[in-house]
Amino acid sequence: MELKNKKWTEEEFLKMRKEVLTQWPTGKDVDFKEATDYIKALPEHKNFAKKLRKASQEGITLAQPRAGVALVDEHIKLLSYLEKEGGADLLPNTIDSYTRQNRYHECEVGIKESVKENRSMLNGFPAVNHGVKNCRRVVESVNLPLQARHGTPDSRLLSEIIHAGGWTSNEGGGISYNIPYAKSVSLEKTILDWQYCDRLAGMYEEMGVEINREPFGPLTGTLVPPSISNVVAIVEGLLAAEQGVKNITLGYGQCGNLVQDVAAIRALVEQAGEYFKFYGYNIELTTVFHQWMGGFPADESKAFGVISWGAATAALAGATKVIVKTPHEAVGIPTMEANAQGIKATKQTLNLLKGQRLPMSKELEAEIQLIKAETKCILDKVFEIGKGDLSVGAVKAFQTGIMDIPFAPSNYNAGKILPARDNNGAVRFLEFGNIPMSQEIKDFNRQLLEERANLEGRKVGFQMVVDDIYAVGKGTLVGRPEHK
Repeated sequence: MELKNKKWTEEEFLKMRKEVLTQWPTGKDVDFKEATDYIKALPEHKNFAKKLRKASQEGITLAQPRAGVALVDEHIKLLSYLEKEGGADLLPNTIDSYTRQNRYHECEVGIKESVKENRSMLNGFPAVNHGVKNCRRVVESVNLPLQARHGTPDSRLLSEIIHAGGWTSNEGGGISYNIPYAKSVSLEKTILDWQYCDRLAGMYEEMGVEINREPFGPLTGTLVPPSISNVVAIVEGLLAAEQGVKNITLGYGQCGNLVQDVAAIRALVEQAGEYFKFYGYNIELTTVFHQWMGGFPADESKAFGVISWGAATAALAGATKVIVKTPHEAVGIPTMEANAQGIKATKQTLNLLKGQRLPMSKELEAEIQLIKAETKCILDKVFEIGKGDLSVGAVKAFQTGIMDIPFAPSNYNAGKILPARDNNGAVRFLEFGNIPMSQEIKDFNRQLLEERANLEGRKVGFQMVVDDIYAVGKGTLVGRPEHK
């Protein structure tokens, strides 16, 4: 099938669907009409899109953890604990790494080993192997809406099973679940595969079932300049909207400077809204703020400081929800108890800041305008080289380095841009690679980095990047040189 940003016909979708549902035996249990009836019969408070709408109308920020284990009963136990003890507002189903690579045979081995060892031998919930019936067991065992969170370049069968299972939100996109996650999967393939997932969500919408879609905002989670992640979010949002998705949550990963982070969320909402309107899409737009995705302090007390800072920023930015980290972030997969602690610390901060927003200031206004200007420079070029077709433009943009994500493993990513923090900890461009920015923007970024370099008594250079990557784990935001 040729890649183009055009809504799939029913014929095109059904032709591919035959192939998708035969990838693993559980695919045969998907019955679209029966699934729509099942979701319609679920209580309203279990629908992700509806819960986000209510939060958006009330101006509150919801807290959502990340969690998933191999066995159904243990997974239900984990989610129930996070709901009741942690006070989560929304529940995730973090999917295991084998499922993300469509390696369902290995999942089967992992499930058997988990039974034998009496602990999860997979780093998430293998939804495809467990199938529709077991996904429904999870929905029916909790009182909150469910989302699949994963990192899957080809999420077609997974999307079919989770939606038929009553999970009303799916995270990911053809760029955000490829470039930061996979090494050798082509963008043409992943954008096509995610068009399928979006068309599926669009078909549920046409049947009167609300499905939320959420592109993955943080990308590599390491010093990603806001304009880079906002470009990907807007592109994936527009691609989803073309396939009939109506409820979209665009995300952003915390960089650490309060003014820049608040500006990034506000710029994203304003600019995405403008693009949706310009192209005639009637979208219900919400936002998600991801707490710090980089290195964490190993000390739990210090980790709570990082978690609370992320929660405070999410609240002050007015994000619709925040993805919660745990005090065990530096160690590995958290215990159920540690995960609940992260939610409780987040909720406490959100409650204290309820209704508060960072007031507009000269600095905030300037940062919003800068992020929007940088984002527009890139998007204009993407549309230009795609000759108006966004999917074609996105592929060409990565081929030419017009779109580029720092520290991504993909062979399809130029990897020529380098970010570093300025003196206030905001993430700026040290190297632009082939990203099409105006000279004024380039000069401004350089000026801010020179100011930091002068203060630190060193030259602007790669060592700044290295120092910044490790800084938060060591207890600071900006990686200052250690003068002996």
